[in-house]
Order: sequence, then C-alpha cells, then structure tokens
Amino acid sequence: MTDTRLATEFLAFEHVQLIIPDGEERRAREFYVDVLGFTEIVRPESLGGRGGGWFRNGAVNLHLGSERDFHPTRKGHPAWLVPDLAALVARCEAAGHPIEPAVPLPGFERVHVYDPFGNRLELMERR
Repeated sequence: MTDTRLATEFLAFEHVQLIIPDGEERRAREFYVDVLGFTEIVRPESLGGRGGGWFRNGAVNLHLGSERDFHPTRKGHPAWLVPDLAALVARCEAAGHPIEPAVPLPGFERVHVYDPFGNRLELMERR
C-alpha cells in the first residue's frame, strides 16, 4: 500500500486570526497594542476596508477580523510564548483584564487572559 501523506514539514505559523465584533477596532487596539504590546501594521491595500486589523509582536503576526454576528472563541485559542510572563500578567491585571491560572504543563508557566470581547488567549513562559 502506498503512503499518501505529504512529506512536507510545516515551518511556523505565518499568522493567527481572531474575530472581534464589528466596529470594535478601537477597543481591540487598546488591548492588543497598549496592554499586550503588539504594533499595528498596515494591511495590503487589496485587503483594506474589511474591519479588524493586523498586528505584530516579535515573530508573532495577529490578524483581527470583524463580524456582525460575533461569538467569542472561549475554548480554541492561540498560545504565545513570552520572555517575562510575570510582567505581562501585571500589565493585564493593571488594565482590568483578570488572569486565570492554567493547568500545569511540564516545562512552562502559563495563564489565560481574555480579550475585551471574550476570546481566550494563553500566555506561556518556558521554565
């Protein structure tokens, strides 16, 4: 029998996309830029006028799309490695975004935080 699996190796995520409610771009920027430290980047002109926005922090690209019939993603989530989890937790809490402890995972300290729209995000630091 022939193995039909591709021999291609995935290299990395190019981006992750989260959904926010239509018209909430200002609140999204306040959280993702001011609290988490992302920088907003300009989308290609061909993708303009769609709502949401594009952001980058280090090697992480985040795309926000907007929908009128929005429902937060409370289970599925991105998990981002950060160099100083305690400092990021302090910034989240100071901005009014409570932190939830995550189930221990060998080799990591990790927590969950929710964006202003209820999307779950995991923040991780290697031990």
